[in-house]
Amino acid sequence: MINAKETTEVLIVGGGLTGLATAVFLGELGVRSLLVDRHAGASIQGRARGINQRTMELYRAVGLEDDIRAAGRPFADDWGVARCETLAGEWHWLFADDAPKAWPELSPSEFCQADQSAIEPILIAAGRARGTTYRFGTELVSLTQDDERATAVLRDLATGTTSTVEARYVVAADGQRSPIRERLGIQRIGPGVVQHCASIVFRADLAAYVPRRALFWIIANDAVGAGLVTTAEPDRWSLNVAYDPAAGQSLEDFTTQRAIAAVRSAVGVPDLTVEIEDVAGWQQTIGLADRYRDGRVFLAGDAAHTWPPAGAMGANTGVQDGHNLAWKLAGVLRGWAGTGLLDSYEVERRTVAAELSDLIVNRQLKRVGATIEDDTTDDQLWTLGQRYRSDAVASADHTTVFGNTLERSVRAGCRAPHVWIDDRISTHDLFGRGYVLLAPTDPQPWLDAIHWVQPKLPVEAYRIGAEPAWSSYGPAPRVSLIRPDGYVAWTGTDPDNLADAVPSLLALDE
Repeated sequence: MINAKETTEVLIVGGGLTGLATAVFLGELGVRSLLVDRHAGASIQGRARGINQRTMELYRAVGLEDDIRAAGRPFADDWGVARCETLAGEWHWLFADDAPKAWPELSPSEFCQADQSAIEPILIAAGRARGTTYRFGTELVSLTQDDERATAVLRDLATGTTSTVEARYVVAADGQRSPIRERLGIQRIGPGVVQHCASIVFRADLAAYVPRRALFWIIANDAVGAGLVTTAEPDRWSLNVAYDPAAGQSLEDFTTQRAIAAVRSAVGVPDLTVEIEDVAGWQQTIGLADRYRDGRVFLAGDAAHTWPPAGAMGANTGVQDGHNLAWKLAGVLRGWAGTGLLDSYEVERRTVAAELSDLIVNRQLKRVGATIEDDTTDDQLWTLGQRYRSDAVASADHTTVFGNTLERSVRAGCRAPHVWIDDRISTHDLFGRGYVLLAPTDPQPWLDAIHWVQPKLPVEAYRIGAEPAWSSYGPAPRVSLIRPDGYVAWTGTDPDNLADAVPSLLALDE
């Protein structure tokens, strides 16, 4: 049976962190979305726990930082990464628990550990409060598009009922295997699947073998091969073990007894009491979509890029993809930007993903290699130092995604510096709802220049102080125009130059 056709501004396919966060970001900007996912609900598998400072800034901008921090309290004492043959043996720290989670001079937010299964309900509630409609247990049957709309046929997996949805745009956040990417004929560059893994969720009392808790432990011994142990909650854990289909191995080999044996080998206690809760398969994949867009369809998250878990950049990059795309879709749908603004999504985010792919693969090789090496990666640079060059940025003077050091001054295409306005409010608390103009003098002439070019543009203006804290925003009369994602779109000293730049920044001259 086919139900009546319905419409939505944006259809999101995929209910993982990327899709759910994108729905929240769209809703915050007043854009209606429909999210569909074939799964009935959240998995109990503990995944994507590390939420970096940049992603927390985005959650902070939509009022979710405190809720997400609360969800991470069970893991507040988990910090550091260790390598060992077994948990009961000697640990070698790749980085220890004295590494700071907060960078108060760089960001108002701090690194947070909160399990994906705890974050997803928070995002769903936030999206629903902002007008998102959710349909779980629903799969995409077909997707077509023309110059005006995309048309999707959906099937309710419980009833078999199909329905048709017309959307202005589609976000494909449907995972690393991405049926949408495959249907569109978008190729994925890279070696593809490099490892098949079984994720074993178990309960056991490990207090005698874990005197202090880490983010995760890399286990390397003959019985396990290379495994990864993470915490889920007190006395609840996850062990990831690789298997090789080319050698005739499969996920089905991981019976309850096999899973118990793997856990005991990882812990190093042959008679450990273990209760297996779940075993699920996943693939460690390295790949980058050769394009992020096909007409009205945009890839985001694992559908666009996948790599090993080193650095916790997978889900973080996906959420940041969704934010970058959401404000641009809002601009086009609300009429203050031209459709050409959407081209900058691929230019900006795919360039970042391409650079991260090499860095993350190298980091993973260090972590699981035969010799123990200190991880010398600059996490501050990875997290806050991503730079853009696109038509949505005026006169960016850099040529690479990352510089040698983290940029702490106002530069076009870079994340705007964090400055504490008072003990609680950061410059980044001003960003997210539209463009922001920061001026050391009366901002009205600058507002007039922008209004003259695009009256619909949502922009707020603030006069900044002359205190030393504001030195990163440059000496007077330098003015900065900040995008909704907290990146510098333009900086200069002449309102007329800003007026000249705006048509290109918003793709109004297409």
